[in-house]
Amino acid sequence: MNPTPDTDTATADNRGNFDPQQAAALLGQTTQEARRRFEPSPPWFLAIRGILALIAYGAIWLSVRGQHPYTHPTAWALPGVFAFVVVNLGATLAIAKRATAGVSGRTRLRPAEVVVTAAVWIGVFVPLGVLAGAKVSDSVTYGLYPAAVPLIAAGLAWAAIMAARSSWRRCGTALATAVVGAIALLAGPAGAWLVVGVGICVVLLAGAAVIAWRQRA
Repeated sequence: MNPTPDTDTATADNRGNFDPQQAAALLGQTTQEARRRFEPSPPWFLAIRGILALIAYGAIWLSVRGQHPYTHPTAWALPGVFAFVVVNLGATLAIAKRATAGVSGRTRLRPAEVVVTAAVWIGVFVPLGVLAGAKVSDSVTYGLYPAAVPLIAAGLAWAAIMAARSSWRRCGTALATAVVGAIALLAGPAGAWLVVGVGICVVLLAGAAVIAWRQRA
């Protein structure tokens, strides 16, 4: 009794059961899992950040919209923005690090890139003390500069990092953030906070929609 023909027949049957449609489905599933695995910013996270930005900056706008002349945001509104900046930066870097854990090469977030990103976000607030000491107008020191300049600086820095990696979607998101900051400069010291809140929310929600669509494609 020779088992070889039965073995060959079973193997052939198994191969026959694995048709091209199953192979395509498996490939598609694997591709979706890979996209989820290596996407530093999941759609839900971007959406939450967008809503938090709208709440934080919207609160500041509510505190300054009736000021004539403009002075500064009220104390109760400022912690929300500072908390958003810290949580946004920390969570972004943490998720990027987790998403690329064990990955080498261009996909992994380099230490230098982390340092540059953190330095830009932190360093951009240092001149506020200089502006206040130089007695620059309140509309600039406590309005236009803190509302718009951090977005412009951080957006351009992150866009440069993503362009170097040929990550054009993230580069576009970063540039859109910088554009929001530039538009805020034209909206006046009070209106700048509203423009930033709405603008960031729209950019992040749009990014979440694009990522979700890509993962389901």
